[in-house]
Amino acid sequence: MSEVPHISLEQWRALIAVVDAGGYAQAAEKLHKSQSAVSYAVQKIESLLNLKAFEIQGRRAILTPTGQLLYRRALALVSEAGELERAARNLSAGWEAEIGIAAEILFPIWLLLDSLNRFGEESPQTRIEIIESVLSGTAEALLTGKADIAITPQIPPGFFGELLMRTPVIAVAHPDHPLHKLERKLTRRDLRNHRHITVRDTGSQRDRRAVMVEVEQRWTVSHMATSIEALCAGYGFSWLPAERITRELADGRLKPLPLREGQERWVDIYLIVADPDFAGPGVRRLAEIIRARVKNACADTAGGKSL
Repeated sequence: MSEVPHISLEQWRALIAVVDAGGYAQAAEKLHKSQSAVSYAVQKIESLLNLKAFEIQGRRAILTPTGQLLYRRALALVSEAGELERAARNLSAGWEAEIGIAAEILFPIWLLLDSLNRFGEESPQTRIEIIESVLSGTAEALLTGKADIAITPQIPPGFFGELLMRTPVIAVAHPDHPLHKLERKLTRRDLRNHRHITVRDTGSQRDRRAVMVEVEQRWTVSHMATSIEALCAGYGFSWLPAERITRELADGRLKPLPLREGQERWVDIYLIVADPDFAGPGVRRLAEIIRARVKNACADTAGGKSL
């Protein structure tokens, strides 16, 4: 039989608050409690566990090495308790009132909208928040709890994803772009002297080095539509999902660059449910619809129809 814990979540929250706020008085203000109540909660932890979590240096409470371990574990414990409570509320209330979905812009937008429309027919009262993300923005949406579902080419540490599809990304420019005038296979060196049009990483801690090619000139835009318009106007080159530029390729506004290497790249797209153990019925059903819709679309493509 497991031992009943003697330390309450409120006491762990008090310890966390003292660390985050930088002292007992500041923690008391943050928690809307008296300083003596916060001090007693921390002392209770130390007494029950027979250890010292803090050392007082001046007016500040500094964690001991043991206290640092307790703090990390307390953060995980309080976070897990919060997730459990939210999951319980979702399950008791039926389908969720709102679902957040972060979708990397490489994923065909029509497939996403079609999936959401089908879900809406089953749960019209559930509001959907779509986060159109790029690179680290998807992982950030998962880690901050903004996304219940993510569609992304990168699986962040701590999450599990299932392969949805593979999509081609191709290097393109306007037919009259100087790179096409070379009329030969192009190398990376050829690209360096021309402007690269790229879409901004939507993560707050974006890595400016996460680019596909090193060039002297670059325009970074916020939306793929802006990138496509700039390319069609002849202002540069870029790699874009083939599905997003079908019309531009067909009517001749864009033309694939004849790169010696890397002209076409296949990107794996994964479906991630943020918390599969506690996902509500709406999240589970929406993920199911997305899987089925992508499977049907890929089958149509294999049969000769365009994705």
